Amino acid sequence: MRIIIFTGKGGVGKTSVAAATAVKMAKQGKRTLVLSTDAAHSLADSLAVPVGPDPVRISENLWGQEVNSLRETERNWGTVQGWLSKLLDKAQLKDITTEEMLVFPGMEELFSLLKIKEHAQSGHYDVLVVDCAPTGETLRLLSYPNVLNWWLEKIFPTERRLIKLVRPVARLANKIELPSDDVLDSIERFARGLEEMQRIVLNPEITSVRIVLNPEKMVLAEAKRSFTYLNLFGFNTDAIIVNRVLPDEAGQGFFAGWRDIQKKYEEEIVTNFHPLPILKAPMMKEEVTGLPVLDRFADIIYGTGDPSDMFYRGITESIREEGEEMVLELAIPFADKAVLDLTQTGDELTVAAGAYKRKVILPRPLIGRKVAGARYADDRLMIRFGKRNLSELESGEDQ
Repeated sequence: MRIIIFTGKGGVGKTSVAAATAVKMAKQGKRTLVLSTDAAHSLADSLAVPVGPDPVRISENLWGQEVNSLRETERNWGTVQGWLSKLLDKAQLKDITTEEMLVFPGMEELFSLLKIKEHAQSGHYDVLVVDCAPTGETLRLLSYPNVLNWWLEKIFPTERRLIKLVRPVARLANKIELPSDDVLDSIERFARGLEEMQRIVLNPEITSVRIVLNPEKMVLAEAKRSFTYLNLFGFNTDAIIVNRVLPDEAGQGFFAGWRDIQKKYEEEIVTNFHPLPILKAPMMKEEVTGLPVLDRFADIIYGTGDPSDMFYRGITESIREEGEEMVLELAIPFADKAVLDLTQTGDELTVAAGAYKRKVILPRPLIGRKVAGARYADDRLMIRFGKRNLSELESGEDQ
């Protein structure tokens, strides 16, 4: 199974590139599903064929799907919604906004992303091409599995036992319906499913991310931030695709200034993202819709190559010994040193880069060691750990 996730700022042509990639791979004989998890779907418009909430056959070896987030929410969260609805009814909260309170922010997008796990485990396809929501929305969700996994391991078992003890008393005393085992099982299935999904998309042998951008100042800045956070969360980015590049013949007349601006940012893109492969997609003379045009578009981007190849494998994490100390090195390109922050609690390390946080479960060689210092240089965060001290590990004190 091969999974390719396309992400990028809204409006850069991400869907067109994803659809073209899928068309080319299907033509090469690979059973390919192109999946849109964006709430504002445009995949059907790009393919110029109807696409539904279930996989639809588009052509030989090619299927398309636009995930219905509301349906997936009902399927994964219906039991919990039913309990919450009863709870709100008993509290006499019947305002129209109560329906919105039954699903927490970001969860609908997460239910859509769970389709990646489902298709990856189905064995029906050779390649899964994922057209994700715009960068900010996608990245905001990447920390959810880490947080939920921590909650499941540390808090959930205790809460579950407590609820079983208190449920009969609460029902008699306050007529409050505490969550049933079905509700708790549904929550646990959802969290475990996210954990499995994250394990699949973080596997560099299976999954890679491709960032689509235009050679423009604001889009480039967003792409650099995306690359920072993708590395922070351990995703393997294997290519940058520069879309809507003006041809050289546009260097005259009205577009002359734009062509000069693009050339400047094209050079900056190569410098900033080295050694990642930089693939270029030109501004086409026609709308990039329909299978024939998408096929030609993909040929321009990938040439005679295979889009399912892993174009680059980068090491985002490494550990080495330095005397009696150990050094954990994390690749975090383009990060602002001023917003980087570290917190250690027992065998967990929280790395914050601005608004995004990643919980790192320390590998065995680092367990029992406290952070002795950190340095950020050459796009890498180097964290020094002192001598092993098992008594300090057991105390679990923050530092």
